[in-house]
Amino acid sequence: MPNSVTPYGITPGPFGITTGPDDNLWFTETDGSTSPFVNEIGEISPTTGSITEYNIPTASAGPYHITSGPDGNLWFVEYDGNKIGKISPSTGKITEYDIPGAKPYDYPNDITAGPDGNLWFTERHGNLIGKISPATGVITEYPLPTTDSNPGDITAGGDGNLWFTEWNKIGKISPVTGNITEYTLPDADADPGPFGIAAGPDGNLWFTESYTDKIGKISPKTGNVIEYNIPDTNVEPADITVGPDGNLWFTQSNENKIGKISPATGKITEYPLAN
Repeated sequence: MPNSVTPYGITPGPFGITTGPDDNLWFTETDGSTSPFVNEIGEISPTTGSITEYNIPTASAGPYHITSGPDGNLWFVEYDGNKIGKISPSTGKITEYDIPGAKPYDYPNDITAGPDGNLWFTERHGNLIGKISPATGVITEYPLPTTDSNPGDITAGGDGNLWFTEWNKIGKISPVTGNITEYTLPDADADPGPFGIAAGPDGNLWFTESYTDKIGKISPKTGNVIEYNIPDTNVEPADITVGPDGNLWFTQSNENKIGKISPATGKITEYPLAN
């Protein structure tokens, strides 16, 4: 297994990343510390490392997460712009959609393709789950039962539902009915702060607990949650995804490491970054 990292220089603020239908990697760039703000969508060739960047029409939009849509475009959220954006991988053209009735700072946070052909996203301060039709651009929103739940990351589960993180809960929404179910984490009083979430190869949903330094999994059949302690403390695990080796890989934002966890054994291995 490779254990080295090759850096590619870009302007500050790379955030979300996904594989595009053209086999390039597409990513968001957002950084409010520069003047003017970094406010772009980027693509990088995995074979040559060449990078192309595209300016977002809305100034200071704050693009966060990005995903491939079923229509062959890349879809992303504009955290500060209160919009959903899409970019054509063939032309680089960007189209934006206003979130309906968006109060200032609804903060759309994460986006994923659903099993129903729509794109589903979270609205952190709006306390909503949204969906957008790639065919019409029509947006529908669903309020969460828990007030101020701060929905964060979202992913499609193997059970046909969309699963997302809240402040101290894991939620799911049916793309058919819009019904939402919430599951309180075992140590909710400790403010675990679940953040990233991914559908595992074992059929469970796996998530990070940023403030309690744990990796959790929840069964879509029973709602039962099992948690695994990361060996180091104060590592603040953030994003998580399935690797080609069948393990779950996650970032440790406060420890400068990449971690992996075996879905079969729960064993966690950590790899320090060079810089």
